[in-house]
Amino acid sequence: MPAEKFFIYLAVMAGVTYLIRALPFALCRNKVKNKFVQSFLFYVPYAVLAAMTFPAVIYSADGLVPGIAGTFTGLVFAYKRKSLLMVAVVSCIAVFIAEVVCNLV
Repeated sequence: MPAEKFFIYLAVMAGVTYLIRALPFALCRNKVKNKFVQSFLFYVPYAVLAAMTFPAVIYSADGLVPGIAGTFTGLVFAYKRKSLLMVAVVSCIAVFIAEVVCNLV
């Protein structure tokens, strides 16, 4: 890729990123009082984080089955309000066992 084209792409990307972050500050000078908008803005970071990490969690193992097994195990232990360390360790163990079983079959 030529350097000129790269720097044009870089400038457009930087401009769009800056606008997305600076536009709310320019438009919303007062505190947001609407409860719906407040709750929406409160949950946006969690939704974005989940949308970015969830596919990576499933496809991080050697196959789809071990990834789903680890994800399901982690969700079950998190639902039971176990510690973060326990959820991570048990999920890793589930992925390991599922990979071993899948390799044997």
